Amino acid sequence: MSDAQTTQAVPADLTPFQENWTRLRQNKAAVAGLIIIGLFLITATFAPLIAPADPTAQNISVRKTEPFTDGYILGTDDLGRDLLSRIIFGARLSMTIGVVSVGIAMIGGVFLGTLAGFYGGLFDRLVMRLIDIMLAFPYVLLTIVIVAVLGPNLTNAMMAIGISQMPRYVRLVRASVLAEKEADYVLAERSLGTGNFELMFGSILPNSLAPVIVQATLGVGDAILSSAALSFLGLGAQPPTPEWGLMIASSREFVTSAWWIVTFPGLATLLAVLGFNLFGDGLRDVLDPRMKD
Repeated sequence: MSDAQTTQAVPADLTPFQENWTRLRQNKAAVAGLIIIGLFLITATFAPLIAPADPTAQNISVRKTEPFTDGYILGTDDLGRDLLSRIIFGARLSMTIGVVSVGIAMIGGVFLGTLAGFYGGLFDRLVMRLIDIMLAFPYVLLTIVIVAVLGPNLTNAMMAIGISQMPRYVRLVRASVLAEKEADYVLAERSLGTGNFELMFGSILPNSLAPVIVQATLGVGDAILSSAALSFLGLGAQPPTPEWGLMIASSREFVTSAWWIVTFPGLATLLAVLGFNLFGDGLRDVLDPRMKD
């Protein structure tokens, strides 16, 4: 049993949502992850109100100012831009990248996985061979190739990350649909004349979403990390966009002379990814029936 697994008894008279929420609250790691995610979401939402300065405004006279000096809490970068403001606006960008990329992966993956699992046959074989080809490429390499084909910018980076993550959702949903489509309630609905579309998306899919929700939560953190990597390689956000990976890439030459320029964007990335990973692990423990008492 994992350390994050809940151990306290859950009242038996709760609804499924209340039961899952109670278990989630008992999971300290998941609560910690949720708090971290909440803080980043609040920061991203109210970035213009929280940030003390314009994240793109340059002031060469104060370049590479150390933290807590001359009113700069986290210091300034090599162009005199306020580092705290850039990290705050970077949170908005990173949250958007994570959600949009996972949204693309989920929509495409859930749709293809549901059709492949439900209809089977030739269509299923074609979809799974395509997924096998995509999985034959390392995830980062596949993302880089897609961005290189589409062109290096933030929009294309989000599309590339989403497409690269799609095989995970296809396989998860297909496996769940294959198990669910032979269940008694599906056979009963078939006997009542329920159409295929309603069976797939009205009955089977809602009962197959638990692993998808967990994967999506973990996928947001993965997408943030992948976006930072693409920006570091010059294939994602372009200057002067305040994006964490780009900030690290543009200041790597100052790692010894101005450590804060590299360190604070790196810590922001680490915390954001950690928050989603902790919360995703907690959701897995809550939604997986094998983890329940």
